[in-house]
Amino acid sequence: MLKKIAIGLAAALALLLAFIATRPDTFTLSRTATLPGTPDIAFGLVNDFHQWERWSPWEKLDPNLKRVYGGAESGTGATYAWTGNSEAGEGRMTIEESRANESVRIKLEFLKPFAATNTTTFTLKPAQDGTAVTWTMTGENGFMSKAFSVFFDMDAMVGKDFEKGLASMQAAATAEIAKRAEAEAARKQAEAKAAEEAATATEGAPAVAAPTP
Repeated sequence: MLKKIAIGLAAALALLLAFIATRPDTFTLSRTATLPGTPDIAFGLVNDFHQWERWSPWEKLDPNLKRVYGGAESGTGATYAWTGNSEAGEGRMTIEESRANESVRIKLEFLKPFAATNTTTFTLKPAQDGTAVTWTMTGENGFMSKAFSVFFDMDAMVGKDFEKGLASMQAAATAEIAKRAEAEAARKQAEAKAAEEAATATEGAPAVAAPTP
């Protein structure tokens, strides 16, 4: 009896392993949202790792998250490494390609709780109501990733984080637009005041008599 059970379990395990092996070797996850404002606003939020704290869905997983910025200040060559709790894990990002107001490609390296290297791309396109931002992640499926995908929907799990991040990015873009509007209003007010003061000074200046020939 036990022998039959063991054989049955072995056969079931063999079938499961065979099924896991048939899973795709690569994966692609993607979400799109429309942000208010012109592409340069969305570009600034993703092209500068210092801005990610404003919208990244993973930044709030650990209030004591340790961040290390390196390389270029922003754009190609900029790096960002993080170390956090069991939820945040540990990893590193490097901007490999940056096209102003069009796209940003990032090498994403996970170190803990598991090792993996993926590619993240943000593509920006002008839209009727602002800027369409498409957040895509691609990578290879190792055996463990394939096994995980049998029992869990990776697109739904990670996609939910992408959707949350894009929603936060929308809020950050709205705040940036308001900030720029305030700065522009202050600039115009300062210019108007300077012009008014200059006009008052001119009016109050004593007239200079023309020289007598």
